[in-house]
Amino acid sequence: MYNQLASWMVYGILQDQHGEFFIRRQEDRDVEQGSSLPDMSEKLARLSADDASLTDWHMGFHISLDMLPEYIHMGVAESVLFAGKAIRVLRNPSPAFRFRDAVYHLQMPRGSQKVQGFTGRFSFHKEPLMDSKLIGEELLPQSEADKIEAMLLDLKESSEFHKRSFECAVDSIRAIAASHLWQLVVVRADLIGHLKALKDYFLLAKGDFFQCFLEESRQLMRLPPRQSTAEADLMVPFQLASLKTISEEDKYFSRVSLRMPSFGFTVKSSPVDVLKTKDYADGNSSSALSNASSEISLDGWDGIALEYSVDWPLELFFTQEVLSKYRRVFQYLLRLKRTQMELEKSWASVMHQDHTDFAKHRNDRVNCPVAQQRRQRFRPMWRVREHMAFLIRNLQFYIQVDVIESQWNVLQAHIQDSHDFTELVAFHQEYLSALISQSFLDIGSVSRILDGIMKLCLQFCWNIENQENSSNTSALEHITEEFNKKSNSLYTILRSSRLAGSQRAPFLRRFLLRLNFNSFFEATARGVLNVVRPRPALPVLDQQ
Repeated sequence: MYNQLASWMVYGILQDQHGEFFIRRQEDRDVEQGSSLPDMSEKLARLSADDASLTDWHMGFHISLDMLPEYIHMGVAESVLFAGKAIRVLRNPSPAFRFRDAVYHLQMPRGSQKVQGFTGRFSFHKEPLMDSKLIGEELLPQSEADKIEAMLLDLKESSEFHKRSFECAVDSIRAIAASHLWQLVVVRADLIGHLKALKDYFLLAKGDFFQCFLEESRQLMRLPPRQSTAEADLMVPFQLASLKTISEEDKYFSRVSLRMPSFGFTVKSSPVDVLKTKDYADGNSSSALSNASSEISLDGWDGIALEYSVDWPLELFFTQEVLSKYRRVFQYLLRLKRTQMELEKSWASVMHQDHTDFAKHRNDRVNCPVAQQRRQRFRPMWRVREHMAFLIRNLQFYIQVDVIESQWNVLQAHIQDSHDFTELVAFHQEYLSALISQSFLDIGSVSRILDGIMKLCLQFCWNIENQENSSNTSALEHITEEFNKKSNSLYTILRSSRLAGSQRAPFLRRFLLRLNFNSFFEATARGVLNVVRPRPALPVLDQQ
């Protein structure tokens, strides 16, 4: 067993011809479960070197419970598994990383290091790995490998097996492997720079870029996306926005690409398309709008996503599951920013029209009654637009400042304090979980209400701007009624006792304070729920 442990934890090699070790290759399990050998050989043949290394890390090896000795706890076995996988990564850097590192060494020469071989005190055959390469020596220094080997040799030469000594040695080896893997990922692979890039683009920290992108693509997004050319259509405003706002020093932007996934669902028209095709002049305008709202589960452009190109060894950290969480938050934030921008643009459009109507009325009070009537008819809608903008603006501020910035600061502190790769992965998972939970994406009822509110805001904006084509305000009134219901439902859910005790509580209270700073939301929600109660009187200070 010590020979197998040394092979695995010193060299990252699994030498177990007879299936005696408790660490097994994953294909061994596949064979046991009935997978055919030709199928597995074909899968492995299709993998590139980087893909094979990534597969080895995530699902290449497992612990065989049948072969695990009863005196080795599962936690210790997992430490052995991790240490061997980490050593395997450190001794087998990808060719692309090896090339980049060689260029780095040419630019910044360092003192040469003598590469020593092992003394062969364990009886196994060593595979030809990269121990003769300078980069392999740097990722796992010879002194550290000798230290690991010495620990296992001490255990092997002991006359008795001491469980506590064995566990301490495994923990020490695991700590060495985790520390050097942390050094590789954080320092050599510039993890913090890539995390910052993901924050800039997936979490919309580069607000000027996305503001420019949404303005450039605004007219395009007023029409339903064409499945065959939607992605190509978006590339023009995307590139224009990058030319205007992204500096040449930003070395991470080249890794970001825009994607418009092929639609797996029936693509409905965008709200403006519905408003153009529905006739609100008849008496069934409210029901028509309600049907339109129920048909549009998502605006066609809500499928916009970003991809981020990740190289070895960051693939060990930024898995597809992690990047999918970033994409989920990105799509939510982009919808929110698009809604906020449309509310601002509609205000500018309405004010321009209002100033024009006011000038016409002042110059010709007799012959311009239509302009005056339009001003009077749509004046109440300006207040509705302000209520919408107030909610969207506060929600956006809450997510960007109270959630993203605060969690980013926590993550940075953890990265600085930790020198363990597994701890780093756990901290990053906590960071993503906090972003999703504090943005309410994990609460179906809240996320559906927020999606509905954003959809109503867009319908409202386009309806306001098309007021020349609308002879009455029944559609706008229906949108206003639906918005009031949804916003009051949102406030009622967010202030519920179920959320008050969750991890969202501290920042959620700030959000609710901003929404209800003058008790308007609370009073409105009570009115909608028919729970009108008198406001409690202030207590008298000298009352006994």
